[in-house]
Amino acid sequence: MDKTPGLLAPALVYVLIFILNIILPGKWITGYVTKTDSNEKMRYHLNGFAVFLVVVLIWFLLGYFNIVPFDWLYTCRWHGLAGACTLGAIFTLAVILPYPPVRKSIVSDIFLGRKENIQFWKGRVDVKMWLYLAGATMLEMNALSFTAHHRILFGDQASTGIFLSTVLLTYFIVDYFTFEKVHLYTYDLFAERVGFKLGWGCIVFYPYFYSVFLWSTAELPDPHTPVWKLAVYVLIFFTGWVLSRGANLQKYYFKINPERPFLWIVPETITDGNNTLLVNGFWGISRHINYLGEILMATGIILCTGYPGLIWPWLYPLYYVILLFSRQKDDDKRCAVKYGELWKTYVKKVPCRIIPFVY
Repeated sequence: MDKTPGLLAPALVYVLIFILNIILPGKWITGYVTKTDSNEKMRYHLNGFAVFLVVVLIWFLLGYFNIVPFDWLYTCRWHGLAGACTLGAIFTLAVILPYPPVRKSIVSDIFLGRKENIQFWKGRVDVKMWLYLAGATMLEMNALSFTAHHRILFGDQASTGIFLSTVLLTYFIVDYFTFEKVHLYTYDLFAERVGFKLGWGCIVFYPYFYSVFLWSTAELPDPHTPVWKLAVYVLIFFTGWVLSRGANLQKYYFKINPERPFLWIVPETITDGNNTLLVNGFWGISRHINYLGEILMATGIILCTGYPGLIWPWLYPLYYVILLFSRQKDDDKRCAVKYGELWKTYVKKVPCRIIPFVY
């Protein structure tokens, strides 16, 4: 099959996701973010899981009826990446040029964005949430196609670890959609603007870089990783998931109902009369324990591929280390300004930034 149409593959998938995001039913959720120059909370129409399932089903049917090979996205992966890069650049200009500058540097405006929140049709499509939906779904499509290529190439000799890594990545993606509304309370939604970093990041980086562990191992033979090692790698992944999902859920439930316990954890807080901060549970272990969870999940996934000595799969968790450690510093500075003395009290109570007892 001609690989050139692969240039259009990302655009076709993203347009399909956009259309499905509009037409499929979903839940209307009031978020944490306040509208600009208003006290009104933003509302979101969330149907990410339904959109995700429909797109994956379409991909499966196209392969099952031999319309498009299951591994087509792998065989044209470089064309797909080029097409996604082009689309990401076009998207960046589309969300930057219509809005007035917010910084002195045009380069900073392009990279970090100008508009905080962009919605269409009274929130039926939120650009930030659509970007995460599109990136996550395209990532799953790539992962399934790359794994299918491995299975086609090696048949019965295919690697159990490759399949397991894809299963864990799929769990990671499905988990996001399961708790899609929780994401409305995260850093990205209330602290970032829509620009190159967010737009190109979700259109290109998220679906193509996060699958780097499959790019680099899909054509390698089964390393015959012992079952006990695979079990340890899965344990690492789910330890990370507990830390990340647990912390985010604890914060989410506290924000919507400060008196409500999360699991067995009764909220303990400090306050200055205006602001209140959690100081126990996951948020008493370290100030950003969820970041450690993200890094551990990525580490568990790439270890399952069975090539710990290969550098390319490690780029995935390494990216998380660079991103989240720098984000922790920015977030702490922002919180120090927002909460003042209250933040200093919290830092004394919870001295570790990310890694308990270490950092």
